Amino acid sequence: MLDNYAIADNFSLLSKLMDIHGENSFKAKSFSSAAFTVEKLPLQLQTMPAEEISKIKGIGDSISKSIQEMLQTGRFSVLDTHIEKTPPGILEMLKIKGLGPKKIATIWKELEIESLGELLYACNENRLTLLKGFGQKTQDAVAQSIEFYFSNQGRYLYAQVEKLAFALEKQLQEELNTQVALTGQFRRNENIIDEIELVAALPADALREKLQQVKALAPVANAEDALLWEHEQHVKIRFYSAAADRFSQTLFTTTGDTTFLEHFSAVYDLSSLPAGITEEEIFSKAGMDYIEPCLRNGGLFIDLARKKTLPELITHKDIKGIIHSHSTWSDGERSLAEMAKAAKEQGYEYLVISDHSRSAFYANGLSIERIQAQHAEIDELNKQLAPFRIFKSIEADILNDGSLDYPDEILASFDLVIASVHSNLKMSEEKAMSRLLKAIENPYTTILGHMTGRLLLSRNGYPVNHQQIIDACAANNVVIELNAHPRRLDIDWQWIPYALEKNVLLSVDPDAHSIEGFHDTYYGTLAARKGGLTASRNLSSFSAAELSAYISKKRKN
Repeated sequence: MLDNYAIADNFSLLSKLMDIHGENSFKAKSFSSAAFTVEKLPLQLQTMPAEEISKIKGIGDSISKSIQEMLQTGRFSVLDTHIEKTPPGILEMLKIKGLGPKKIATIWKELEIESLGELLYACNENRLTLLKGFGQKTQDAVAQSIEFYFSNQGRYLYAQVEKLAFALEKQLQEELNTQVALTGQFRRNENIIDEIELVAALPADALREKLQQVKALAPVANAEDALLWEHEQHVKIRFYSAAADRFSQTLFTTTGDTTFLEHFSAVYDLSSLPAGITEEEIFSKAGMDYIEPCLRNGGLFIDLARKKTLPELITHKDIKGIIHSHSTWSDGERSLAEMAKAAKEQGYEYLVISDHSRSAFYANGLSIERIQAQHAEIDELNKQLAPFRIFKSIEADILNDGSLDYPDEILASFDLVIASVHSNLKMSEEKAMSRLLKAIENPYTTILGHMTGRLLLSRNGYPVNHQQIIDACAANNVVIELNAHPRRLDIDWQWIPYALEKNVLLSVDPDAHSIEGFHDTYYGTLAARKGGLTASRNLSSFSAAELSAYISKKRKN
């Protein structure tokens, strides 16, 4: 049977949901008042006769009937109905400090955001400040609260644990006074990290004893082959014990995923490895070139290593220019001039400015008149910053029917057009494919932006047939973006080999809404490496002159 606190919580939640859905404010306030009254009662309602409950000041007949329903059935049907029509992510937002029902309603209705991950991404894009009643301080506070909330959920983006992982590796090398190395998911540069895994050259008992001296760590469990601890930042840390002369062998067997190790074992018997062998020597004995840790998923690159045809993987140093960036012309944090000058100072040859198109009203999308004004500013900046160049671009919304957001004569005024879906994301595969394929076939589309619209750990992308989209991009000479934001990394790296097979160019783009966002190209290249991408097949690795030539050639075709 429900106690007073549970009943009060139900009334409070109903009141908030009614506010979110814009229902009768008087009724919402009555449930809120009932919650306050019930919580402060000196006696438990379950011990009181029904007729006495309705006489309590602040209760009344209607509230009393709701209380009786909860006491007799353990359910509250009105609340259940409201919960059923509210997306789970909206309910989760109520747990975030600084977000009340009115603000949540605005976020949901005006930005079409339905999850915390989407909301955090919108904060990173400076989008909340465009809403009435939201300022920079509110946006920053909301972002911090969401980050704190996520830190207790147990799964992380690679970028979220990168600093901790490298710091912990260095710290333990010093404190354990032995070989320690990162392994597993983190060493493979997986998009999502469940645990930080390390190998230490110590017997299990000695390792356990030494770890007890590390203040930031607390033991969780011991498995047959590993020790599981938790860091004070709530991240699980898994330790593998290794004999000093088997350190590299243990590092090898804990780095590759299960499928990789199965394929490798089919070629070479790992049990026959001698002591003291290095990872490079393990591959050599198996008749293979050395396979980078990031490629140790599945068996594809084992075959290439045996044939001595492994690709020379792209690195972040191969990025020559920033493609896909936003400024204060739409929802960016910095002016166009500031973004361009920062890119130049960081050694990039060019900036492709691609602010949002007019349908993205929530992001201050550009009207046709504002496009003309921005192009005039670009022309002037290009004179000032030469030989650095700003390319004129737009992130054009793919509308519901698959058309782009401007008439052809406006699309023709851009050097590049990035076509992306931003609205009505809840689509069947048939609908999503119809929109995307029509956009790909548009002769003005240069790049297909964030193909599935996913936000890692927050929102699944709309369902698509990756193979069919890649085939269409090949047929229409459209580049596929690998959106480098750590929460997107979309196209997924697992589809890069097929794109390369079809001779489709990719483009590692940061989707930068700030100068700091340029750094996301680093995370994009980490993901791209997993799929075997080379610099020669990446558009943002083209020099300014090469990109200009590419654009000219595409226009002629």
